[in-house]
Order: sequence, then C-alpha cells, then structure tokens
Amino acid sequence: MNDDQLLRYSRHILLDEIGIEGQQKLLAAHVLVIGAGGLGSPVALYLGTAGIGTLTLVDDDTVDLTNLQRQIAHTLARVGEPKVESAAAAVRAINPEVRVVGLRERADAARLDVLVAEADLVIDCCDNFKTRHAVNAACVQHARPLVSGAAIGFDGQISVYDTRIAANPCYACIFPPDSTFQEARCATMGVFAPLVGIIGSMQSAEALKLLTGVGSSLAGRLQMLDARQMEWTDIRMPRNPTCAVCGVRPTDTQRS
Repeated sequence: MNDDQLLRYSRHILLDEIGIEGQQKLLAAHVLVIGAGGLGSPVALYLGTAGIGTLTLVDDDTVDLTNLQRQIAHTLARVGEPKVESAAAAVRAINPEVRVVGLRERADAARLDVLVAEADLVIDCCDNFKTRHAVNAACVQHARPLVSGAAIGFDGQISVYDTRIAANPCYACIFPPDSTFQEARCATMGVFAPLVGIIGSMQSAEALKLLTGVGSSLAGRLQMLDARQMEWTDIRMPRNPTCAVCGVRPTDTQRS
C-alpha cells in the first residue's frame, strides 16, 4: 500500500483483526453484486469505501424517481440513467481507486456461471426468486460464499450461504426452488426506507468479514428483522441432505 492508502484505510488498519494484511486482502478482492437498488446501494457504497479492489455490479434497471426514497446510491440528477452507471458514479466519487464494472443486464444461469467464477464473493441484492436461485446454484457450483439479503414492507432478512463447509446450507436448502412463494415487490407492497439500509449494511459487513477472515459469518443462520418492533429472530439452519442443488454426498468433506 502507498501512503495515501495507508491514510485512507487507517481506521481499518488500526483494528487488530484487520490490520494491513486484512486491508490488502480487500484491495485484492473481487466482489460480484447482483442488484443496484435498495440493498445494492449501501452494499456498493460500503464496499467501495472499504477499498474492495474490483466491484462488479449487475442490474438491468434504470433510476426512477420512486427509487430515491431509499436507494441512496442514486440522485435526482441521475433519474433515467442505468442503475449500474449511477451506482458506479457514486462509488467512484468516494473512492476512485476502486475498479467498478457496471453490467446493465439481467444475468441468467449461463451468464452467472461466468460472472460468479470470476469473483471471490457474491452478494445477492436482487428482488426475485428466479434470480436468487440462479445465483445460488452458480455459487454452489464454483464454491463461492453468497451473502443474501431481502427487504419488503417492514420485514428484512439476511444470511450467508457458504457451502465450502459441508454442514452449511445453500439458499435452496431453506427456500426450495420447487416451492410456491408469493413474489412481493416494493412497487406494490412498499418498503420502509431505512430497512434496506440496515440489511444492506449488514450484507457489507458479512462480506468484509468473510474476505478478511474476521470473526464468524452468518452461515447456517437466518436472521429476520421486524422493524416495526426492531426485533431480531435468529434461526439455525442445517444443510438439507436431499437438496437438489447442494445435497450432501457420501464423499463430501469440509472444504476451504
């Protein structure tokens, strides 16, 4: 690191658990973020401020006036612009050293197979089950940790799906792809503005912890927030041995 970097990241470096070695890991990391909206905004901004080396943002949407109630990476001046370009501009304004790759597209399974393989860690900030399952399948296939969050109304949830450890579940273990879920979208259900900031900030924290090896992640735990009462519920989740995506095989062992 040069002198400017030592100064910029000094508050991380002062933490014994991170230090120079941990900050160098962040500077060398490549994180893939699916979605640049309510959750993706704080995720992109915090990862950018933390000095992630390469940040790939994937989203096919454009900035709309209704987004500005909660999607803090975007501004009134950028209404109508692709969200990935708007978010990239916000990150660069804070930390021009970060390499931000904005992909205006809705990634399908084939595309995710390529994008996930290129990343060290994936953060799911999308708003539909089909994409979530495609992201999860690619993460299992390429042994990449997945930090997943969701927020609607006053309810949020977050977990880490890291199947590099044989006992940990994947997203499909908890939310099977053949189950029937009612899709809830902000456009019809509404969302409490700070809720996406809370969940998105936690996603960023889990990602930085995983990349630096600090503490323990939320793998195997689903945390759910009721923001009306500001109450958290923590649920332990084992891997489903019959899961169609990551089902435990007799030869499975702990992977690193």
